[in-house]
Amino acid sequence: MKRKTYDALKEEFIKIIKSNALESDEVVVKAVPLSPEEAIGNPEDRDYPLITGRERLMQANFRGSLGQAFTDMYGDFSSRLSDIIEMDLANNFRRAIFVSSLNAVMRHLGLTTKTIHCKNNEPRECSHELVKYIAAKYGQPKIAMVGLQPRMVEALSKNFELRVSDMDTANIGKEKFGVTIQSPEKTTEHFDWADIAVVTGTTIVNDTIDPIRISKPVIFYGITISGAAKLLNLEHFCHSGH
Repeated sequence: MKRKTYDALKEEFIKIIKSNALESDEVVVKAVPLSPEEAIGNPEDRDYPLITGRERLMQANFRGSLGQAFTDMYGDFSSRLSDIIEMDLANNFRRAIFVSSLNAVMRHLGLTTKTIHCKNNEPRECSHELVKYIAAKYGQPKIAMVGLQPRMVEALSKNFELRVSDMDTANIGKEKFGVTIQSPEKTTEHFDWADIAVVTGTTIVNDTIDPIRISKPVIFYGITISGAAKLLNLEHFCHSGH
């Protein structure tokens, strides 16, 4: 890869801001963490990371348009857009602000959709659509998945050979739907074995995306990476987001 993902992403975001004369915009971007109920509603299944884990959705509001991003570092934030694009993206909190703001601005400009998380039982519907999408485009591939999304693991494991790695130590070593969840150290081995990768868009926030952009097909899923996928021409799947 010639340029690191964030270098390219920041460059493209600045172009959008300048081309739409937003660099001197006094509109404040407000970012706040959402409760699990605000983020995902009340699904029948209770094993989603938003409910069981440490992650929350940060939600940015730009002129009434909303953009979200998963993160394990969250809190309230308010700033001008010009300050956000110059921010030192030194940790997950700052990257979540940047990414959620990017999603909100791009949604406001009509450049992307799917910036708000699906709710209730929509994640289950999304996982079934992912199976159809992969089968139609790639046939019967071996899949390396990065990030435990329970409904996707449940659906994919019934239809494809699947290996999964996850950063959450509470999941590592446990069996989910017949698949043992491995540590991130196994990711490269999984990529070597697989035909395609299915990767959480949260990698754009936790700064693990660069080594994941491999030569094999990579499908990034979820609302976090909606804006970045559009700007960087990444394959993106998000059927039930809003």
